[in-house]
Amino acid sequence: MTPAQPKPVLAGVFRCSAEQASALKREAEAQRYLTASIDLPSQVTPATLFEGFASALRFPEWFGANWDALADCLTDLSWLDESGYLITLRGYGRAFPAGSADAEMLQGVLEDACAYWQDEGTPFGVLVEDGPAALAELPTR
Repeated sequence: MTPAQPKPVLAGVFRCSAEQASALKREAEAQRYLTASIDLPSQVTPATLFEGFASALRFPEWFGANWDALADCLTDLSWLDESGYLITLRGYGRAFPAGSADAEMLQGVLEDACAYWQDEGTPFGVLVEDGPAALAELPTR
């Protein structure tokens, strides 16, 4: 009898509380996922956002620090080669003003990356601590 595969921790982009993020991070680490937390500065700029992702996910030197390069790196991750990925964004509410075009762009890039990894059969989730109401709420498990 083959042992049951663990249920993927998360697939998608969701808003959650810090407590929920912490619990899911522990679960992801137990399944040997790469977990990365990105603390967003108040009034984030694209440059600081790209720097945060590059540092947390150890992007290669060729990372171009723009939206297309972020999308490319989030759908590659070959330099990490993990069984799953869980990214937590902290400080979202203070980083992005309401209606921010950068926030909308980031959400689109993250959702596309989640869809890509789901098609590849690799768990990939993003938690946005105290994120905007426009994001789906973390599903109950």
